[in-house]
Amino acid sequence: QVQLVESGGGLVQPGGSLRLSCAASGSLFSINAMGWYRQAPGNQRELVATITSGGSTNYADSVKGRFTISRDNAKNTVYLQMNSLKPEDTAVYYCNADINLYGSSWPAYEYWGQGTQVTVSS
Repeated sequence: QVQLVESGGGLVQPGGSLRLSCAASGSLFSINAMGWYRQAPGNQRELVATITSGGSTNYADSVKGRFTISRDNAKNTVYLQMNSLKPEDTAVYYCNADINLYGSSWPAYEYWGQGTQVTVSS
């Protein structure tokens, strides 16, 4: 059974940095796009950043220039480096991945991590 396990959240002061990690474990064939989403209290879940298997990236306007998404395909891991954090970045951050379990000719399935809390406060 495939699982996405996140780590790296916590409490940080405004202007500080955090690095989130998300590792896929279990039996799988390949991982297509991976990404990070976030959900603040009372808000809908929103896209933060995505990265394709080839390394192409996409960012929400609110994080461009401050956050960097990257991945290590050999480790089935995606990272989110967050710099210049603001109080409005406070949210639960979720990892997302589009995973082929059996081969490229089979359908891919979407998986979500359990979420990790990021709090930006002085």
